[in-house]
Amino acid sequence: FAPLPLAQPEKGTAVAMGFFDGIHIGHRAVIESAVQWAKEHDAAPAVFTFKLPMVNKMKGKRLLSTADKHALIASLGVEYYLTPDFEEIKGLTPEQFVLGIVRDCNARALVCGENFTFGAKAAGNPELLRTLPYKPLACAPLGVEVIVVPMAQFEEKPVSSTRIRTALEGGDIPAANAMLGMPYAIRFEVQHGAGLGHTLGVPTINQLYPQGFQMPRSGIYITRTCINGVWYPSATGLGSRPTVNDDATKVTCETFIPGFSGDLYGTDPVVEFHAYLSPSK
Repeated sequence: FAPLPLAQPEKGTAVAMGFFDGIHIGHRAVIESAVQWAKEHDAAPAVFTFKLPMVNKMKGKRLLSTADKHALIASLGVEYYLTPDFEEIKGLTPEQFVLGIVRDCNARALVCGENFTFGAKAAGNPELLRTLPYKPLACAPLGVEVIVVPMAQFEEKPVSSTRIRTALEGGDIPAANAMLGMPYAIRFEVQHGAGLGHTLGVPTINQLYPQGFQMPRSGIYITRTCINGVWYPSATGLGSRPTVNDDATKVTCETFIPGFSGDLYGTDPVVEFHAYLSPSK
């Protein structure tokens, strides 16, 4: 393990643990609990997460890039990261996993959601975290407090990244945004398209979903777009354009921004999704 971006703090840390894809309202509750504990106990708030390849079957399609995930986590007040590659930790026993975090983060508190699993074959769970029997690996002998945060609820069901992906696939943007606790958004580099929008007098920005990212239902959306810190109302069409793209498997995200003119090629504006209007024609 290697703490990032700084060395372990001498005063110790409160560590929120999880993959945290999407930083939804359940993830925020875990992270904010660690931040609050650290504030109350003169410790530094930290997060343990891990890196996965963009295309993987373990956690489903990605809701956020690694950079955006870390930026959101930092905005919640986190000061330290522990971000090993999954391949480095997947074979650890639950006891080895916990001891690695405690030692490398100088952890005084470990915070997780009630569905958190850890260690080889996901053998560890919050109950084991509280009662690890093997000294000095048990959290209590190490002087580490364990805090388990109840899962957040939406429409009387637990919030999860899987539910958010399902909502996006169905075009249910209000549900996805409610579970995320913020508008679903993308931040991909603007690419050169076929220029049809300019030809038709309706200039658009063209973005491509990278492989491994979760895509919403194809269709037309009400969106808003942030350019150089300024938000503009916009409309976005999402879908495959085999008559335009050389590769018919590419999914194009074209956004029309009324009243804006300028060259955005090579930039990565944020496009927030607010409502699904209709299927693409």
